Amino acid sequence: MGFILGTLAMALSGCADRFRASSIFVVCAIAGAAFNAGFAWLSTGMASAAVFRFLVGVSLAGIYPLGMKLIVSWALEKTGTALAQLVAMLTLGTALPHGLRVIGAQLPWQEVISVSSVLALGGAWLIFTLGDGPHLRRASRATRAGEIVAAFGNRMFRSAALGYFGHMWELYAFWTIVPLYVAQSVLGKHLHLGGVSGISFLIIGVGTLGCLGGGYISRRMGSAPVAAAALALSGTCSVAFALGWRSLPAVPLFILLLVWGASVIADSPQFSALSAKACPPELVGSALAIQNSIGFAITVVSIAAVTALFQRVGLDSAWLLVVGPVLGLAGFAPALLSSGERAD
Repeated sequence: MGFILGTLAMALSGCADRFRASSIFVVCAIAGAAFNAGFAWLSTGMASAAVFRFLVGVSLAGIYPLGMKLIVSWALEKTGTALAQLVAMLTLGTALPHGLRVIGAQLPWQEVISVSSVLALGGAWLIFTLGDGPHLRRASRATRAGEIVAAFGNRMFRSAALGYFGHMWELYAFWTIVPLYVAQSVLGKHLHLGGVSGISFLIIGVGTLGCLGGGYISRRMGSAPVAAAALALSGTCSVAFALGWRSLPAVPLFILLLVWGASVIADSPQFSALSAKACPPELVGSALAIQNSIGFAITVVSIAAVTALFQRVGLDSAWLLVVGPVLGLAGFAPALLSSGERAD
């Protein structure tokens, strides 16, 4: 919720485009590192811990969307490929806790959190050294909230955002539910790859390769077909899983989940690249921030819904994830058709 409110404020206030992206990134990374360390060492109970986590989320609002803007500012001509590398690292980081558990990491959680604060400070130093790229300009005046909302009047931006929203319904709910699906299926009983944690690490982590592969292909085919193909493939995998988890042997089911894990994230950087290209250069930061805000708000609902449904129907809850790709493809269709017309 901190991230959602932070990105919304960043977008509607125009701060994401009025000030240097690198400066916002550095300030928010330092603040996030401090609040993160406070969570580890100063929390005295659930209430204080939740406050620190909320403030970390607010700080991240100046890191993730502004990081994407910085990528665009340095690599405007290959945005899809560059953003794919950024999201690939996010995916690997998401899978890493499962991998650490497999190798038997027994560090106190406070020390793990403290290390992440140190890494955040390292990231702040790198961006401070790098600065902003040459391809995007700051807004010459304070951006009005109405201008940000008006970006959705652009058909290409609106279509890319709708595709992204459908993708977000599926993505984080999938990442959340993977360990439960592994534990309750034949995988947890018959596949020996580090137990639930090891298998979950592979299924989530393979998304890193999906992002990089999608970024490579986008340089030849464009971002729109890659995003649509990945979203359609992840939706197909969710249907296949919902239909086949009872009957499929362990190895074919594992392969299906690997394909799902690779495709479920491969579309994300391509949707962001399309959104960045569709809006005016001076609004890129705000447009990406509000897209993130709405997208992550959707994940709050989908995670709660799929985990609640899992308690009632088990692995058949995968049917709920199909909703995202279906609606995302329907919303993204105008942009896909437009890209085909330009190619012709």
